[in-house]
Order: sequence, then structure tokens, then C-alpha cells
Amino acid sequence: MMVADTQHAALPAAQGPGLAARARGWLAAAAWPLASFAVLLLLWEWVVPVLEIPEYILPVPSAFIAKLVEAHALIFEHTLVTAKEILLGFLMATVISIPLGFLIVSVRLLEKAVYPIIVFFQLVPKIAIAPLFVVWFGFGLFPKVLLTFLLCFFPTLVASMSGFRALDERVLYLTKSMGASGWQTFRYVRVPAALSYIFAGLKVSIVFAATGAIVGEFVGANAGLGYLLLRGTSFLDMPLIFACLVALSVIGILFSYAVEMLEGLLMPWQRKG
Repeated sequence: MMVADTQHAALPAAQGPGLAARARGWLAAAAWPLASFAVLLLLWEWVVPVLEIPEYILPVPSAFIAKLVEAHALIFEHTLVTAKEILLGFLMATVISIPLGFLIVSVRLLEKAVYPIIVFFQLVPKIAIAPLFVVWFGFGLFPKVLLTFLLCFFPTLVASMSGFRALDERVLYLTKSMGASGWQTFRYVRVPAALSYIFAGLKVSIVFAATGAIVGEFVGANAGLGYLLLRGTSFLDMPLIFACLVALSVIGILFSYAVEMLEGLLMPWQRKG
């Protein structure tokens, strides 16, 4: 009993340094970008008055940060709308693209018949068809989500196809000879081998997702950061415009880090330190 108690007492002590070291690593990784941004903002704050650039062209950081604080409720309300569009479009693309990529790789007929059609529609500029979505679906949430989905769909699909193709066929023969079922081979062999490719596509897609949502709001919307940007432009309210850009950047950073965190959870063997 005393040995068991000693082992249980030692377990948190053994885990503690690892978590502390990981937390220090995250803080160190965040310190450099934060320091770079701080230096950039200080230079910006100093250079604009020296060059006598008027505020309606380029405001100083203190001006749009003050606007961000002053209008935080309004900006937060519109930020939630844009974040919802980004998240829904990205998730829809992820749920559809990854299984479709596996099907296209697994069924040669689909690759010959369906993939060229997908590539053809991908060549159509999404900004050009955004007004059509407004005509067809109105000014609500769906056209922005659909445009975001279209921008995220192809990168995730191509990355998924590359991932499912990357596995050596001899590994599949080996698992089959060892008596593994199709589901076991898919779960324990094919998916782990493809995850690094899939997450590479997801990291690209989450960046495109913000672009799709904003473009959709530019074309036709009554809420969202894109709508707020257009409103600020019409009144030449540059501090509001830059405050919206800051909010949009924060959304992009948070979603990008969320994808990276999910990658770390699903692929622990690739964690650094």
C-alpha cells in the first residue's frame, strides 16, 4: 500500500515539469510576435506625426485602439456574426472535403468523372459569383457561409487526396495479411498517415475562410465586420476601419491557433517538445 501511495504521489510531480515546460514554451513562442507588434506600433505612432500624414489617410495606433475600446460593444456584435460565418463555412468544407477526398482516391471512376468537374468549378472566380448568391439566397447568413465553404473546399480536398494517396500500398497489403478489417485499416493506418496532409490543407483553408466571409459581407450584408468596414469607409471613419481590421485579425489568429491545437491533440507524435 505504501509503495502504491508513493507511486500515486509521485505521478503529479512527474507530470508537472512537462506541463510547466510546455507552458513556458508557449509563452516564449508568443513573446516574440508580441514584441514585434509592439515595436511596429511604436514606430507607427512616431512616424505618422513626423511625416504629417492626416488621420483620414492613416490614423495612429492610439486612435484606432481608442476607437476599439469606445465602440467595443458594436464591434464585438459584428465580430460574432463574421466569426459564425467563418466557422460554419470552414466546418462544412471540412466535413465534406475529407470524406470526398477519400472516396475520390479509393474509387478511380470518381477521380476520372468527378474531379475534373470540381477543378472546373474551382477555376470560376468566387468573387464574381458572390453577387449571384445574394440574388439567389438574399442578404442573410447562408450566402456568406456558402462563399466561405467554396473558398475552403478545394484546398482541403486536394490536401486530403494527397494524404490518402501518400500511404504505401504495401502497408495495406501487410495489414490485410495480418487479418485487419477494412475499418481497422482505415482508422489505425490510413487516417493517421493522412492527417499531416489534411491539417496542412486546413491551415490554408482557415485563412481563406476569413476572406470568404468578408467578401460575402462586402457584396451584401446588414451585419458583420465587412458591413462595418463599408460603413466606416462611407463616412471616412479611419479609426473604425482599422479597429475592424484589428478585430478581423484577432479572429483569424484565434481560429488558426485552434486548428494548430487540434492538430496537436490528434497528432501527439508530432508535438515539438
